[in-house]
Amino acid sequence: MNLAEIETFLMIVKTKNITKTAENLFLSQPTVSHRLKSLEDELDVKLITRKKGYKQIELTTQGEEFIPIAERWVSIWQEMQLLKHTQDRLYLTVGCTDTMNSAIFFDLYRQILKEKDHVINLHIKTHYSYELYGLLENHEIDIGFVYHHLHFKNIVTEPIMREKMYILQSPRMASQQNAIHTDDLDPQKEIFVSWEANYQIWHDQTISKGEWPRIQVDTFELLFHLLSDETLWAIVPISVAERIASLRPVHISEIANSSPPPERITYKIKHKYPNEATLKAVNAFEKKISAYLRTKDWGFVGK
Repeated sequence: MNLAEIETFLMIVKTKNITKTAENLFLSQPTVSHRLKSLEDELDVKLITRKKGYKQIELTTQGEEFIPIAERWVSIWQEMQLLKHTQDRLYLTVGCTDTMNSAIFFDLYRQILKEKDHVINLHIKTHYSYELYGLLENHEIDIGFVYHHLHFKNIVTEPIMREKMYILQSPRMASQQNAIHTDDLDPQKEIFVSWEANYQIWHDQTISKGEWPRIQVDTFELLFHLLSDETLWAIVPISVAERIASLRPVHISEIANSSPPPERITYKIKHKYPNEATLKAVNAFEKKISAYLRTKDWGFVGK
């Protein structure tokens, strides 16, 4: 019993006609009859009956019962072929924050999609940093990238990037200096993003000074759309500044304060006891990330 015999039988079931089956499969009628007889001989049952004077065939009781078996056989064969052809394919679940996916890794994902040697299948999950630690500890993701260094017993944390912070404004704003002191900006016009704990402390002491920010956002998309208002401004890391600048005209200025904001550190997090099934994929993805980040002027500190 082989795939050709099974497919021929299922086509006969569909057409109820030997001639049409031969036409649909681009075979001769004797070949179709031979395949059917070979299948019946191996199963030692009669699958169809032919009545004189009728072009259509009829299934025997055993033929009717064999239909779901034949369909399952084809399905199993297809799964076996898929397994054979994807044995070198790697599957990886990556966890990142929203701005990291949108600003830092967006071009990397696009590069991977354009690769001719389709090796890695990515499942990308977007969560807050503290959520990603929990997902990694439970092996719900294979590798993560976060902005907060939290202490988890089974997680290894490694800094991979240190980004300088910049002021982002509309190019039509009055102040177009290359360096701007935050005291020269209206705090009521700021779109605030709490990039990480140390930055939050700096911001509280330097800009908000005990006052709540007028508006605070936590996604790249919302920050991007709000900056369409030419009166608003934001402090962002260089990767976010460059990503937004690639999408709309903005003016990027250095921060002239004597005590500038701390650099935003990006951490790579991995499990101390990774799943063996995904270890090869993790290693391959890490190499792609390192090669990619080396092409960017974002303060890569990885290996």
